[in-house]
Amino acid sequence: MRSENGRLLRVENLVMYFATLRGPVQAVDGVDFELGVNRAVVILGESGCGKSSLAKAILRLLPRNIAKYSGRVYLHGRDVMQLSDEEFRQSIRWVEMSLVPQAAMNALNPVLRVGDQVAEPAIIHMGMSKAEALEAARTMFQRVGVAEDFLNRYPFELSGGMRQRVALAMALVTMPSLVILDEPTSALDLLTQANIFNTLKRIKKELGTSFILITHDIATSSELADDVAVMYAGQIVETGEAKDFFPDPLHPYSKMLMASVPRLRADQDPQFITGQPPSLISPPSGCRFAERCPARFEKCAEEPPVIERDGRKVRCWLYA
Repeated sequence: MRSENGRLLRVENLVMYFATLRGPVQAVDGVDFELGVNRAVVILGESGCGKSSLAKAILRLLPRNIAKYSGRVYLHGRDVMQLSDEEFRQSIRWVEMSLVPQAAMNALNPVLRVGDQVAEPAIIHMGMSKAEALEAARTMFQRVGVAEDFLNRYPFELSGGMRQRVALAMALVTMPSLVILDEPTSALDLLTQANIFNTLKRIKKELGTSFILITHDIATSSELADDVAVMYAGQIVETGEAKDFFPDPLHPYSKMLMASVPRLRADQDPQFITGQPPSLISPPSGCRFAERCPARFEKCAEEPPVIERDGRKVRCWLYA
């Protein structure tokens, strides 16, 4: 498919609320961002800020207690939100967009061989025969660094790193344009994390795949990132290229996130962010970070605008 002026994905005013007895949880509240072809955007933020919910909203993996779901998601310039659930399942999910979930073991069926599980999306969505799909799975195992004989193994016979590679192979076997990675290395040791990210960089180069990496691990994510989006309390508060963001974040929350990262060659100790994120059932009016922000002033009681500055966007009154 041709992409829209070099853009693979464009998300506009995406909203997803969950219904609860206490009221709707505003997990994703008016999110906007873009992703180019053969690029990786890293979505950073604390736990509970809505990162995983954003992934589910893009892939339309909706739980039963949805209270509100709206917005626009353009893939290759096509608004896939206009598709029916069946059209989306057949032509978009696992065909053009796929997911590597946070817990790989939970994504794999313990009583089926991993080769059959990796081959299944190719059989269902690409119409391949079982033999063709297993050959595609074998090829993808080689790309992600898994030996061929692992095709006949069960998930419990694999290490955590190998299970993560199998989940990655499953997401890639249909050759989608976009893969969403939800905390893909959170339960792995540092050496395995580095190997997984080297694999992702190689796949990005060889296959031209674009990635959305959801994580709170700033140091590790910088290995893959071309662009960065910072999420707080269901909203995107800053976007920009990684080469600009990491040395000089703009939003006060982004600055505090970067200050919390340990550095080998720095005299200053890591800083922690005081306070707690607001409740997404009843978030505060105005800037949602104001109560924890050291730079807050009177204007922060009002909803901040999104300001463009040198090709970057920041939701903050300091730059108005």
